[in-house]
Amino acid sequence: MIDFYYWPTPNGHKISIALEEFGLDYQIKSINILKGEQLVPEFLAISPNNRVPAIVDHDGPDGKPHAVFESGAILLYLAQKTRQFWPATPVEQSTVTQWLFFQNASIGPMFGQCGYFNGYAKEHVQHGIDRYCGETKRLYGVINKRLGETEYLAGSDYSLADMSTFPWMTAKQQKLHDIDVTGFPNVQRWFTEISKRPTVQRGLAVMAEDLKVGNPTDETFDAMFNQK
Repeated sequence: MIDFYYWPTPNGHKISIALEEFGLDYQIKSINILKGEQLVPEFLAISPNNRVPAIVDHDGPDGKPHAVFESGAILLYLAQKTRQFWPATPVEQSTVTQWLFFQNASIGPMFGQCGYFNGYAKEHVQHGIDRYCGETKRLYGVINKRLGETEYLAGSDYSLADMSTFPWMTAKQQKLHDIDVTGFPNVQRWFTEISKRPTVQRGLAVMAEDLKVGNPTDETFDAMFNQK
């Protein structure tokens, strides 16, 4: 059994989708980031950077509990644990890892900052919007070019890279980032195809009723963006 420390964010959705894809037994441990639950000592002992998601695998290496934080690290751990969605050859493994790291190093930070300045910031900061949302559009172009060459990000097979990237490009995220996906037809084709996967639909549905829409209150803003 895996304890899944979660809130329905794009990074959280990566792992809820992955757990469904891998067919693993898990139980939700809700971490309400609107109430600051990511800052409590019990969670920090598992996720030192106070971010969801995180997991504790009670059937970890040598049968002992094993905690993992950081969404990319969790994906790699689950793939290597189950030997699913992990290619057989070093070249294929390298390709998956490159596009997985691309998401974690570029898409997540840039899209996240675009969403902050475009949708959450208390003051309008045009420079922040131009910087981060401009970079978001550029990264859409990188992905669109790649998906014009291959069916999925890492090649012909659906992989960890797709699981990691897809939640940052949902319809809600496109609206938050002011993206017209019709201008990126290869992304649109890829997104539509992945959206049809029952495992993806189940992963996105986890705690969907708890997902808040719109700007947070002053109290929840402080909790979400660590302004306490």
